[in-house]
Amino acid sequence: MTAGRVAGKRVLVTGGASGLGAAIVRRLAGEGARVFVADIDGERGTALAVDTGGRFLELDVTDEAAWIATIAAIEQDAGGLDGLVNNAAIINSRHGLDIETIAIDDLHRLFAVNVDGTVLGCKHAIPLLAHSGGGSIVNMSSIAALLPAGFLISYSASKATVMHITRSVALHCAEKGHAIRCNTVHPGNILTPMLRDMIARTAVDAGMTYDAMAALNLSRIPLGKFQEESDIAHAVLYLISDEARYITGSKLVIDGGMTLSN
Repeated sequence: MTAGRVAGKRVLVTGGASGLGAAIVRRLAGEGARVFVADIDGERGTALAVDTGGRFLELDVTDEAAWIATIAAIEQDAGGLDGLVNNAAIINSRHGLDIETIAIDDLHRLFAVNVDGTVLGCKHAIPLLAHSGGGSIVNMSSIAALLPAGFLISYSASKATVMHITRSVALHCAEKGHAIRCNTVHPGNILTPMLRDMIARTAVDAGMTYDAMAALNLSRIPLGKFQEESDIAHAVLYLISDEARYITGSKLVIDGGMTLSN
């Protein structure tokens, strides 16, 4: 029987209980990784961990003490760590999404999850990754980091920040001789619950129906179709695997060509 592409690797995936995170967990586990599913959703996270032969760890990525406990639990359980996928993110706003309507507390909450969560993940995973002989960090960014969007100011800024943090982390690890690679993945439009919610709210703001706004989004994709979570999970698998051993500080844009004309 052929060994999987990440056989024996120990990988932590944040926001792993559902949506894109769950797809990543399943893809990694399907190729032989032991995956630690970290999330605030204990019910779905536990079920997924059982189904994929991994372990669920309750984690609020904004809580530094929780990160310390999570990494300690992984070290005690698995003896080390080979990969980290900082996937947990939000796009929410109870108010507006543009500069004139956004509430500053919403901005702070979004940055706490999307940016602080990524920084804390890198900060606390790097020592264990280094002690384990090195590994790979994949930080989930977005094409929103590359394309300006007036209606997504906080989300776009947070994902651009993640992109630049990643480059700094990659350089830091190389300079320290940690043998840790760090890269970003930039998904385009995946019809996740988060994107559907964004389409619904922007449709209301524009005085359009949901279907009309979804069609408008689709028209901006040269390949003519929304991507699937598996498209991103395949990319994460590659970056976690040793096949990507010479890739660090890079951004992998998976958007069906959306950024070609911008």
